[in-house]
Formats: sequence, C-alpha cells, structure tokens
Amino acid sequence: QVQLVESGGGLVQPGGSLRLTCKASGSIFSINSWAWYRQAPGKQRDLVASMTRFGPTTYADSVKGRFSISRENAELFLQMTSLNLEDTAVYYCNLGTSRTYYWGQGTQVTVSS
Repeated sequence: QVQLVESGGGLVQPGGSLRLTCKASGSIFSINSWAWYRQAPGKQRDLVASMTRFGPTTYADSVKGRFSISRENAELFLQMTSLNLEDTAVYYCNLGTSRTYYWGQGTQVTVSS
C-alpha cells in the first residue's frame, strides 16, 4: 500500500507561481509512474503532467512551458508558473505500480485577482 499526502495549494493571482508537493509513504519501491491530474468544477479530471521510471516526461498542451514535474526520493512536485484563471482546479497526484494506481486527496489551486 502507498499513502499520499498533498500540499501546496492555495490562492494566487494571475501570473503567480505555486509548488505542489505529494509526499508518499508505504511501499514506494514499487512505484514506476508519477503524475499530476486536475479537475475543474463541472469538468472531468485531466492529466497535467506525468513521468515514468524509464520513459519521457509529458505535459498537457495547456501547461507546456509553464509547469514542471519532478520527484526526489518519496516526494513528487509540480512547479507551476505564469498561472492563469483556467488553471483553477483541484490538483491530484497519482502514483502507479504494475498492479494499481494511488490517488492523493487533492489540493485546491485557485487563480483569482
């Protein structure tokens, strides 16, 4: 089992930056994929960025050049810059093994002036 705790969300003005953190504990040795998703009100949950143990890092077109996914030890990060109103959503981390996926509880990011 893997437990995930997210942090770093909040209220930010357009053009601002935030860094989200997802701290994993438990059987983290089995993790081979890491990703961030987001879900805006009334919309489906969409992939924002992802990385695998041996594969490329990918980004949604809407965040390319502004967001950066990274990881260090048991923590996954999402550095977000040049935030705009359309980035407002609940952000979820998602870690996967060969058998299942684990989700964080979500952290709210609100971009507003």
